[in-house]
Amino acid sequence: MLFKTLAKSEFQKLVEAILATNEVIGPKQVGSRVDGRPIHQYLPITSFAELDLGYETTELSAKTYFLPFQETLSSFRFGESDWEQQIRYRIQPRAIIGLHACDINALLKLDRVFERDNFPSPYYISRRRNTFIVGIDHMPGERCFCRSVGADVVTHGFDLFLTEIVGDRYVVAIDSDRGFNTLNLVKSEALTEEDTQEYVAARKRIAAGFKTKVDADNLPNLLDLEFDSPVWKQWGNKCLSCGSCAMSCPTCYCYGVSEKVSMDFSEGQKEKKLHSCNLVDFALVAGGHNFRPNRQSRLKYRYYHQHRGFVEAYDQPKCVGCNRCGHVCLAGINPPDVISDLQVEERQ
Repeated sequence: MLFKTLAKSEFQKLVEAILATNEVIGPKQVGSRVDGRPIHQYLPITSFAELDLGYETTELSAKTYFLPFQETLSSFRFGESDWEQQIRYRIQPRAIIGLHACDINALLKLDRVFERDNFPSPYYISRRRNTFIVGIDHMPGERCFCRSVGADVVTHGFDLFLTEIVGDRYVVAIDSDRGFNTLNLVKSEALTEEDTQEYVAARKRIAAGFKTKVDADNLPNLLDLEFDSPVWKQWGNKCLSCGSCAMSCPTCYCYGVSEKVSMDFSEGQKEKKLHSCNLVDFALVAGGHNFRPNRQSRLKYRYYHQHRGFVEAYDQPKCVGCNRCGHVCLAGINPPDVISDLQVEERQ
């Protein structure tokens, strides 16, 4: 990987150059909480001034730009003796600026499922390959535990990644040809030994800033041992089965596909919608049987997918520690607390 240094003034010029030819998404402040803390979302921007790169986190992840909540997979028309089908993929280039390491790691996990698994998704691939990613380091938020699941550092999956150092400058990691060519639009400098030391110091400050920690080293085995733990009932009784956790999660990807046909059978379309394993009908099958009829079983299997099933399939947890799910949960279900209770149960 190549590294350069970039003045903040030059980075502004870089963003303006990208804006001139692309749709650009970035973190924008959209409001404030009752305690005064800002609320941010990844939204389209039209100027550098709209970017707020000092944000802590966003309410929703960037997943929605790669796996939208609802999309039309195909539409079709029926004739008297034949039928036509139309399938569209995204080909318009765009850029997302300001993604944190955990959100880029989340995209890498989605890549495993939708690009490199047995059934790659051309819809996902077209969006991913036509999106220019500029990431940025940040000091950890109060409740994120990215470091505990190895998602606080990212080494690939982006085009450019920025780490702020002294002197109103960034160290820029370059991970693609298009990242290299885009950076050449502005003035950058080669790294000096002093820059390297500043970069290492910045990374140490970030690592030391995590206040929430989760012991995830032996979590897959612990989950197997605690499959029938009363902890699941304790937390499951609080669950509202609303699915907010999955919608805000940057890695939850379960979905359903349905077909709609017009009343005169002349046309129809196939639609895909994201689903949530916490919803009551998630495991409902023909005949009316529900394999996960109660809230505690649905909550448990979400944790098993995050920290057990995905590890078995891809050798890494699906969770990236952003704790958006804990933040949006109206019932106050927080992954560090659930995992801590399981570990206490195991020690008893």
